[in-house]
Amino acid sequence: QVQLVESGGGLVQPGGSLRLSCAARGLPFLFKTYTMSWYRQAPGKERELVATSTGGDGVTKYLDSVDGRFTMSRDNVGNTVVLQMYSLKPQDTAVYYCYARRTQDYWGQGTQVTVSS
Repeated sequence: QVQLVESGGGLVQPGGSLRLSCAARGLPFLFKTYTMSWYRQAPGKERELVATSTGGDGVTKYLDSVDGRFTMSRDNVGNTVVLQMYSLKPQDTAVYYCYARRTQDYWGQGTQVTVSS
């Protein structure tokens, strides 16, 4: 059974930082071959891609509005991905989801990030 388990969400003031982690368990192929991504969904809005790390070469791309503030990294030995978020803004408030794709799609349960004073 495949599980993507996120952790690290919470409440933070504008300008603050948070670190999200995603632990992948039970993936049928080597973790490094999976494209791993972080999505987010704010209330009343569509889910959007925040950052993605391509399987194989590990090239990482970011949503324009988070580029330079968020950093995505992956540990292909520990089967984890991390989204380090800096200079958080109220508009970053959303549920953040971990996503894995190779031959099938897998989603985590989501973790709430709230940026508010």
